[in-house]
Amino acid sequence: MSVASPNTPACAVPGTPLAGVRAGIDACVHCGFCLQACPTYLALGDENDSPRGRILLMRLVYEGSLAVDDAAVRTHIDRCLGCRGCETACPSGVPYGQLLEAMRATLNQRSALPWTARTILGVFERPVLLRVTMALARAVRATRLPALLARIPGRPGFALAMLDATRPVLPEPDYTLNAPDAPEARYAPHTHNASSTPDAPVAHGRGPQVALLAGCVMHGLYRHTNSATGRVLQVNGYRVVDAPGQGCCGALHAHAGDLEGARRLARRNIAAFEQSGAEVITVNSAGCGAMCKEYGHLLDGDAEWAARAAAFAERVRDVSELLAAAGPVEASAPATERDAPLRVAYDAPCHLQHAQRVVDAPMRVLGAARGVELVPLTDADQCCGSAGIFTLIQPEVSTAVLTPKIRHIAAARVDLVATGNPGCLMQIGAGLRRAGLRTRAVHPVDLLDAAYRGGKPAR
Repeated sequence: MSVASPNTPACAVPGTPLAGVRAGIDACVHCGFCLQACPTYLALGDENDSPRGRILLMRLVYEGSLAVDDAAVRTHIDRCLGCRGCETACPSGVPYGQLLEAMRATLNQRSALPWTARTILGVFERPVLLRVTMALARAVRATRLPALLARIPGRPGFALAMLDATRPVLPEPDYTLNAPDAPEARYAPHTHNASSTPDAPVAHGRGPQVALLAGCVMHGLYRHTNSATGRVLQVNGYRVVDAPGQGCCGALHAHAGDLEGARRLARRNIAAFEQSGAEVITVNSAGCGAMCKEYGHLLDGDAEWAARAAAFAERVRDVSELLAAAGPVEASAPATERDAPLRVAYDAPCHLQHAQRVVDAPMRVLGAARGVELVPLTDADQCCGSAGIFTLIQPEVSTAVLTPKIRHIAAARVDLVATGNPGCLMQIGAGLRRAGLRTRAVHPVDLLDAAYRGGKPAR
């Protein structure tokens, strides 16, 4: 709870989430370092669509100079991606992500979210509806219609391209790891023709017990990546256990200003992972990882859950952090149809680099696949325009942010672009398909898993 100084004007919105973050608002000195780090400012060129401009709007609403239901306020706040690139650039340590969530929650008290956002958030909060929705999405994906219709104009075509981008880029294995509690977990063939299976590293299962946050989109559309995550963790010595009862992390809800919905989901996950007995909670989705690491802040006003939330957050690690801590074990590069190395560019997910401040670990994961040529990508630290449901509710702004990203990837002439977040994989993957490029988006863990298996990308 922030304490106002004697010179702070009276709060015009008492009892709202915005009323509790005045200290964060005051931390902004309007220096402008955030401007070049803000994708919407770069795309739109409007000061009101910059971090310091939005913070000024928050201040004016707090003090009553602008009405909380002012349409222009809502417009500029809604245009924010919440990428938090400004936090990395800010010399004053402004907690912009927390300010944005508080502002959106305050706006939602006066005017409801658009029906599209309410529907999406409602589905993600209800496990049965979510399972049905994801099953339908997988069924549509299996028809290959998304691939055929991905380049039709407008948002329908882009949505289909996003769905098509969730298909595995690398061939799925015909063998799996032995049980996690086996004395030695190794890549083992399903068939009896062991000679066809490449040599792979052997894990001795002496590391910490790790439970994976399965996630919503990850579990629904990227199950191959979740499976790969378990395999590479075991190869690197971790013991993987289940956490039954887990669900959505609440990131989509928090970013949209539905803080109560986010808290309900957080409590469910905390209880589930407490029962798992895992020493470490790992996440392969940057947005989910950032949310889980901030459960302590989300529930700091809840007497029953605050301490449990803080303890949970302390145990959360991105999968790249765990793999980097273990080495990771090196592997031969995935084979290609030519002798040249596989050219791979890394695009940093915003909530991994800016929110979690995990920068080097993903590069170490990619570097463990020997023979991969890591190609620098211009503005790899800039947002791709996905931002959870942003691409669905702010399509024009999302496209304006994505366009230079696709242009830079095309200029890099890479086979794959690696990024560790499902929204980024779908957004960039859709942009690549719509542009007619052969480059594909892949999770770094999938690439390392394929390297351990001696696989090759689908062409």
